[in-house]
Amino acid sequence: MALAEDEYTNDGTVDIHKNPANKRKTGNWKACRFILGNECCERLAYYGMSTNLVNYLQKQLSMGNAAASKSVTNWSGTCYATPLLGAFLADAYLGRYWTIAIFSIIYALGMAFLSLTASINGLKPSCDSSGCHATASQKAVCFGALYMIALGTGGIKPCVSSFGADQFDETDDTEKEKKSSFFNWFYMSINVGALIASSVLVYIQMNVGWNWGFGIPAVAMVIAVVFFFFGSPLYRLQKPGGSPLTRIIQVIVASCRKFNVKVPDDKSLLYETRDAESNIQGSRKLEHTDKLRFFDKAAVEDLKSLENPWKVCTVTQVEELKAIIRLLPIWASGIVFAAVYSQMSTMFVLQGNTLDQHMGPKFKIPSASLSLFDTVSVLIWAPIYDLVIVPFARKFTGHPRGFTQLQRMGIGLLISVFSMVVAGILEVVRLGIVHKNNYYDREYIPMSIFWQVPQYFLIGCAEVFTFIGQLEFFYDQAPDAMRSLCSALSLTTISLGNYLSTLLVTIVTKVTTRNGKLGWIPDNLNRGHLDYFYWLLTILSIINFLVYLLIAKWYTYKKTVDR
Repeated sequence: MALAEDEYTNDGTVDIHKNPANKRKTGNWKACRFILGNECCERLAYYGMSTNLVNYLQKQLSMGNAAASKSVTNWSGTCYATPLLGAFLADAYLGRYWTIAIFSIIYALGMAFLSLTASINGLKPSCDSSGCHATASQKAVCFGALYMIALGTGGIKPCVSSFGADQFDETDDTEKEKKSSFFNWFYMSINVGALIASSVLVYIQMNVGWNWGFGIPAVAMVIAVVFFFFGSPLYRLQKPGGSPLTRIIQVIVASCRKFNVKVPDDKSLLYETRDAESNIQGSRKLEHTDKLRFFDKAAVEDLKSLENPWKVCTVTQVEELKAIIRLLPIWASGIVFAAVYSQMSTMFVLQGNTLDQHMGPKFKIPSASLSLFDTVSVLIWAPIYDLVIVPFARKFTGHPRGFTQLQRMGIGLLISVFSMVVAGILEVVRLGIVHKNNYYDREYIPMSIFWQVPQYFLIGCAEVFTFIGQLEFFYDQAPDAMRSLCSALSLTTISLGNYLSTLLVTIVTKVTTRNGKLGWIPDNLNRGHLDYFYWLLTILSIINFLVYLLIAKWYTYKKTVDR
């Protein structure tokens, strides 16, 4: 009997046919290779289209620097907001597998439409020696395709990392160890796709044509969809647990109804199901925590109302809400970091456009391709973190992962401060050359674009600490039946970071262009002060880091009830 039990997972996962998941036939790395391949191709498609998007909008759709930058950050922000929809559908109704499958097809169609807007006469802007002239309808079709992609990515981003982690049984110590490595490999697969996009595809866009530059990412997305479906017989699927939002609202309503009820000192008197399993499908029971005690009122037993979840909730249901509330301050601290990260696809590219892009007498590297150094940095630092930093830190901290997840994210926030300092210093030096030599109206100044490498490299290093730490942290600390939702929540920091960047550019432009002044970010950056914008982000990042230290000290980690 014990052998029969060991043959199947104990975390409630099933196979594609809805039978209990067999450990030997499903999951683990044999399933993850399809998930990692899918993610690599999908990220190649996404970054192949988005990395150089600011230049496409500026050159092909005739938009100014500030307008192009705001359009990119607004669209990118939407790409990281739509995951809330995808996560809700995954956790409540569809499950992660079917959510990824459906939204991947929408995504691929959006990529196909975008490539058509750059290929077919009538849809693509007409260009001559004076530049390109996009009509309002051409812009509308282009942005329609972009926002279709934003919708498609909303079903993939919040689910795919959690779906990969679902392939490892948390109740099996051997498989649980492998799961921590999965997040590093997952993030590396993202960056392999990004590396190809920021080098090969950006070069094709700038030197061969946008039709090929957008067509290849569309093909990559089709390959991603095929890759995902090929792995179907090997996947382990978590069953959807019903609407997480309904459960959250039930706890709030029940707590408010019992506003005057006293919570017993003996927490074992609070209501919980007597079964080993929680009454929430796909979720283990959670231990009671002492913080946010107001919500414990929802679990105070009322024998007349035990069958009504709007009057009495289980301890696990109450702890689900507490877990989400505890995550929110950590989540908020990632917004400024995401605003810094978003500069790679906007201000860093525009700054690079003014520098000497030559490698030798003939070859020019597109400014957007410099983001490959961010990717290279991630590919260098991810294995270094796993193989060198973790064992070294473990000797001093005694923690099995070297650092706690919160410490890891905090280190990344600190490194991001230095990336903005380095970018600001470079801009001060660049403007110094402009002022000294009267280069105000030169398209390029005699300063190599490779001086931008350090700022990209530092952001890549910060990503390894903050973004990978965030992926693991939000998966681990999320209630079992809310993991897609919490993954989406972590992604919305990137969304709000992009919107924050848009807001900052809007405010800065409005304030600094008063009385006919050119402002900090004019179309001709040689006559602006982009360095001031970098200093603004530096100050915000320092304040954010200090606030984060206080939040991390307050945080209480989630505890599950051992079976």
